[in-house]
Amino acid sequence: MTPETFAAKVSELEEELARVIVGQQDLVRSVLLGLLSEGHVLLEGVPGLGKTLLLRSLGDALGVAFGRVQFTPDLMPADIIGTNVLSDGGFSFHSGPVFANVVLADEVNRATPKTQSALLEAMQERQVTLSGVSHQLPRPFFVMATQNPLEMEGTYPLPEAQLDRFLFKVLVPFPSQRDLVDILERTTGVETVEIKPTLSASELTDMLELVREVPVGTHLLTYAATLISATHPNSPLAPDRVKSYVRYGASPRGAQAMILGSKARTLVEARTHATTEDMHFTAPLALRHRMVLGYEAAVDGVTADSLVADILEAHPAPTVTE
Repeated sequence: MTPETFAAKVSELEEELARVIVGQQDLVRSVLLGLLSEGHVLLEGVPGLGKTLLLRSLGDALGVAFGRVQFTPDLMPADIIGTNVLSDGGFSFHSGPVFANVVLADEVNRATPKTQSALLEAMQERQVTLSGVSHQLPRPFFVMATQNPLEMEGTYPLPEAQLDRFLFKVLVPFPSQRDLVDILERTTGVETVEIKPTLSASELTDMLELVREVPVGTHLLTYAATLISATHPNSPLAPDRVKSYVRYGASPRGAQAMILGSKARTLVEARTHATTEDMHFTAPLALRHRMVLGYEAAVDGVTADSLVADILEAHPAPTVTE
């Protein structure tokens, strides 16, 4: 598959999603970059902005197995991964909805931490273990999760260990007035739109493998390491506001996310080599949920995105030594 063919297939997928998702081109592109990097994506936004609709439509557009879990406070881990059931004088494993290629974890922060942690092994190891027996998950495997902002009633903060396993965190913005009018026209009439499968499982697998093959220069690898180091308050590379407001910086998974996302963006734009611009696009997606801010940041209204902007301003491009 050539970069041009890759880009054409992504464009076709975006056009199919645009039949139900009004506007939000950057949102859709960010989710697809996470998908093509074979990573998990977390969408955060207030209720009613179409988070679930987008991910459900993406599941319909992909020719792969799709599973959905609606997270609630009384949801148990067995409801996600499955359980052993006594039958015919022995126990047999009955798989849960996590045994799918694309798993929609809807309102993931409404479940208790015990249930949230049931996804940890599945997301990182792509397997689940029950009663000492490991069960492999299908490939490709993606968790696409939605969550409401933490100040909403009845939510539980996701543990840092689980947040780190999401390749990207995507913020869902409120639609513009023009898009809102278009949404009203589409959703208050009699016509309904059905998403048609656009990519087959084999095509998606080929595209995932092609992303891994995109070359990335050593200077960009070093630049990714520089940006990660700059998120740590004790690093000499950290801007002043990072030293003041950040308690813990991003893990090496943040650098992996930036590199993989840059590779995917390279092919989506029918190019053959990743650039610094790709790194700048993926940096907020990869870092905003991996920086642990202190109390002072909440008091002063400082966000992770503004700190990522400070880091990119302090380190706008790879240096000569990099």
